[in-house]
Amino acid sequence: MKFSVSTYSFSALLSRGEYTQLELIQLACDMGFDGIEFTDLVVPEGMSKADYAASLRAECERAGITPVNYTIGADFLYGSEGDIDREIERLKGEVDIAEILGVGGMRHDATGGWRGGEKRRSFDEALVRITQGCREVTRYAKTKGIHTMMENHGFFCQESSRVERIVNGVGNENFGLLLDMGNFMCADEDPEKAFGKLLPYVYHVHAKDFIFKSGNGAQPVGGFFGTRGGNFLRGTVIGHGVVPVVQCMRLLKNSGYDGFVSVEFEGCEDAKTGIAWGLDFLKNTYESI
Repeated sequence: MKFSVSTYSFSALLSRGEYTQLELIQLACDMGFDGIEFTDLVVPEGMSKADYAASLRAECERAGITPVNYTIGADFLYGSEGDIDREIERLKGEVDIAEILGVGGMRHDATGGWRGGEKRRSFDEALVRITQGCREVTRYAKTKGIHTMMENHGFFCQESSRVERIVNGVGNENFGLLLDMGNFMCADEDPEKAFGKLLPYVYHVHAKDFIFKSGNGAQPVGGFFGTRGGNFLRGTVIGHGVVPVVQCMRLLKNSGYDGFVSVEFEGCEDAKTGIAWGLDFLKNTYESI
């Protein structure tokens, strides 16, 4: 098993202008990561996305680190002004960027769900458009040798039952999951049960951790957000929260998975420290199980 880091984990450093995405590559290498995952591309002014992707790939080659995944947003209900054909074509263009980056996989969102007055519409109604969009994108990506994935992410497509229905509805072995250990808690689902259920579909893994507060008490302040069922979560250092990371890692190891696990840090702690501690926890866990 190999360990990577998502550039999303460094969001605080990027937003303060302390690093560029290009500079994060050497930082990740110095921290001991085997790979790096790019979450969206922050393209410098005056540069095309394709040229920037090529420069990121070249920097990865120079630093000796593997670009493992490209993670972007999508919405097959409302993206591209609700025109699903345009959204599919837009994502095919992102597949081209993934190819330039040299990654083996691309994760795109499915949808955040119905909005406004349409909120009474069902998941089943959305499923047809979601599977259509995912299917068309992955067919194109397969010609490039790139797996596409959705993530258990965004509340509407988060719990294991819905995620499994999407993957099976797409019905293409080139399409699978970016499986996030912690995100099931956003839909109030036990992570270890959901993780074990969805392991057969995994192409990439995110490790993250949360501090949990019951919705039956006072609403906490300072970085917490609400789950779908009214509980509260706050991101933290991997190993400091309640996500059963060790159990998920054991399930992953026993399944024979030999790909990358990305640290995805979204806590209030210092980013460099939090990411480094998380990597140490994952490495020590993997060696001990």
